[in-house]
Amino acid sequence: MEKKICVITGGGSGMGLATARLMGKTHYVIICGRTVGKLQDAIKNLQKEGIECEAFPCDVGKLSSVQKLAAHASELGEVQAVIHAAGMSPHMGEAEDIMQTNAIGTIYMNTEFAKVMGEGGCILDVSSMSAYLTPAIVMPRKLYKYALEDVELFRTKINKRLRIFPKSVRPGVAYGVSKDFAIWYSKQSALMYGDKGIRVVCVSPGNFETPMGKLEEDEADKFTSHAAIKRLGKPEEIAYLFSAIVDERNGYLTGLDIICDGGVVASGVSAMTR
Repeated sequence: MEKKICVITGGGSGMGLATARLMGKTHYVIICGRTVGKLQDAIKNLQKEGIECEAFPCDVGKLSSVQKLAAHASELGEVQAVIHAAGMSPHMGEAEDIMQTNAIGTIYMNTEFAKVMGEGGCILDVSSMSAYLTPAIVMPRKLYKYALEDVELFRTKINKRLRIFPKSVRPGVAYGVSKDFAIWYSKQSALMYGDKGIRVVCVSPGNFETPMGKLEEDEADKFTSHAAIKRLGKPEEIAYLFSAIVDERNGYLTGLDIICDGGVVASGVSAMTR
């Protein structure tokens, strides 16, 4: 295959699908998600636009599933870009499920794709502005180091910490913690894989016009009123940012988180604001 490979998790809709449209101009695109039907619809639309692509079902919270994805992608050609946009919001599951997908899933994606990528490769992890809006006192950052030593131990310790919160707020806390962890782990990954020539960058989006964004509509309205740009972001806007970050010409950009939220975090608002 002449084109390099771009893998996009959560690529069936929203910002992942918008990114596939841009990356498809220069790469062969593999979009991934748990819902096969949604992926097939997305593939049909992309192919109508002349984009070379395929769908591959993957649950990022399952190691075996991520390993199959990484092996398949590397068999097709050189994997140059991985955009890990899959995630669960507080309205999509219980606290432990959110942690499994958002935090453990990031560990699995970075670890397995670093094994098959090389010089010029870029992994882009997607966090959330919630990592900055959730009070720092909530974040169990002393536990994050266990993720580098023993993933199962990390999972046990982090879930035990979540259980100290009332059940009603646990999914929201888990989401904020998981996204804070994703930023931390992305930076650690940049340090771990730099010698291989792999860059790792994190992006923290604000509220966007996506299916997941619709689930958080009430929260979005609250934060948008504090933003510098008082509207929701468009998927095409963040897709442009994603595609620019993974571009090989950005070869010195690694080990940081980029906030793309219309200025919400800059306003000083917090998750406690009502």
